[in-house]
Amino acid sequence: MFKKAKPWKLLALAALSVLVLGGLTACGKSSSSSSSSKKTLIVATSGTLYPTSYHDSKTKKLTGYDIEVVRAVAKDLGMKVKFKEYNVDGQLAAVKSGKADLAVNDYAISPTRKKKYLMTIPFKHSFNSIIVRKSDNSGINSWSDIKGKKSAGEAGTGYQRLAQQLGATLVNYDNVSNDVYLKDVKKGKTDFIMNDYYLQKLALKAYPNSGLKILKNMYFTTDQDGSGEGMLINKKDKSLQKKINKSLRKLLKDGTIKKLAEKYYGADVTKKPSVHISKHFTISSKYTGR
Repeated sequence: MFKKAKPWKLLALAALSVLVLGGLTACGKSSSSSSSSKKTLIVATSGTLYPTSYHDSKTKKLTGYDIEVVRAVAKDLGMKVKFKEYNVDGQLAAVKSGKADLAVNDYAISPTRKKKYLMTIPFKHSFNSIIVRKSDNSGINSWSDIKGKKSAGEAGTGYQRLAQQLGATLVNYDNVSNDVYLKDVKKGKTDFIMNDYYLQKLALKAYPNSGLKILKNMYFTTDQDGSGEGMLINKKDKSLQKKINKSLRKLLKDGTIKKLAEKYYGADVTKKPSVHISKHFTISSKYTGR
């Protein structure tokens, strides 16, 4: 799902990448045992989520807001960085197993994630939105209209869990590009996409003739994403969390991350947005989004 993760977060623009993440099995020693002496940060990400983590269409180089923030942090810490690309499940498994030191992919700082992983301070703030067809709003004019509609997203994400909670029929995808999501809504294969506002806005900008729009009267937040976005770290590696947090505070204060935000999002997402939020949802644990 355009995905933020688990929030599903919207996908590639020029690179036509979506935001989704995937599975993986892990091996190797835990990163926590050697983080203090490590010279290279191993970072799990998707490489398919524009403008968070994607491959530039011309250079093919991995880039994006989260990617460049990690590079800035690594530079500040005097470390090198190596990226490994997985889907969401794969990123989480890589961090949990020690195959990666951390993961970035527009990860919301949620109570659920904080039970299983350490998270850094936020370096992005946002809110959520819904993409529908321009012609008829996909029949969605209020929250009650979600019931029975087809929700496009990635299995297990907070967006699909919420859609399921609201009575929608789930149509799950696995790491496909933005154009697939958007074309399917236009054709009626699906009816709507829930995701991060900035990701969705950029996805529509990349496809000006998509026949789709964002519902301006239905911006929302959830208990899983209201605290901003951060990096995800192994639960045992508190020393790495402390080092990265110190660097992030420095880079936020000196404007380095603000410049990256304006480059990739066209807005200063390091600050909390001031928009009218139609609804704040608490997502029940009984909904799996599958």
